Amino acid sequence: MKIVVIGGTGLIGSKTAARLREKGHDVLAASPNNGINTLTGEGVSEALKGASVVIDLANSPSFEDKAVLEFFETAGRNLLAAGIAAGVKHHIALSVVGTERLPKSGYLRAKVAQEKLIKESGLPYTIVHSTQFFEFLGSIAKSAAVGDRIPLPSAYFQPIASDDVADIMTDVALSAPINGTIEIAGPERARISDLVGRFLAMVKDPRQVISDPRAQYFGTELEDLSLVPGANPRLGRVRFEDWFAQASPQRP
Repeated sequence: MKIVVIGGTGLIGSKTAARLREKGHDVLAASPNNGINTLTGEGVSEALKGASVVIDLANSPSFEDKAVLEFFETAGRNLLAAGIAAGVKHHIALSVVGTERLPKSGYLRAKVAQEKLIKESGLPYTIVHSTQFFEFLGSIAKSAAVGDRIPLPSAYFQPIASDDVADIMTDVALSAPINGTIEIAGPERARISDLVGRFLAMVKDPRQVISDPRAQYFGTELEDLSLVPGANPRLGRVRFEDWFAQASPQRP
């Protein structure tokens, strides 16, 4: 079966593509670097010819409100139109747990717009809402840093390892479309400020994390449960300490 992975050279895309190839599928890892650009439309129709499944894992190069909305709407329209023309049987997109609960975030508003296009396209689809990845803990700290202090929300989240995400995306790709949304998360819930603080201590980063319920998280304030999944999410298996031991991340 031909499967096209948009964003196939990124963190989740490369791991998902490798897993699908190991299972014997014809996988095209699509990215602008190999002439397939969903934002401009370059190479998209040709890439999707003969494809049964498309997995959209692409992300916007800019998180600025206007740019990120333009990316997900334009890229989404281009990809869905090509999918319809090619007769794709399953369109899969990776999104974020809590998108609909945080309308003040420009990034999450853009993800909602992307999901709306998918739902209205007529293509059979599955949308996967994921919690944050362990691999992004350093980026979360960097985005909030003010000198040697890092004010972060005390809200809960339930981060997941990228390997678990790739395992689940592979399984979804080889399953029937549900024409709905599933949620995935890590096995443990923690407060953002607490876990990022633990992460920085483990990489010997001396900066101080300040727990603040009103601290901004990528442009929006969080309620305690804004970023955690609802009932019965699919859970990854990798716990934070095990991920850290295996990944050996560096100080951000």
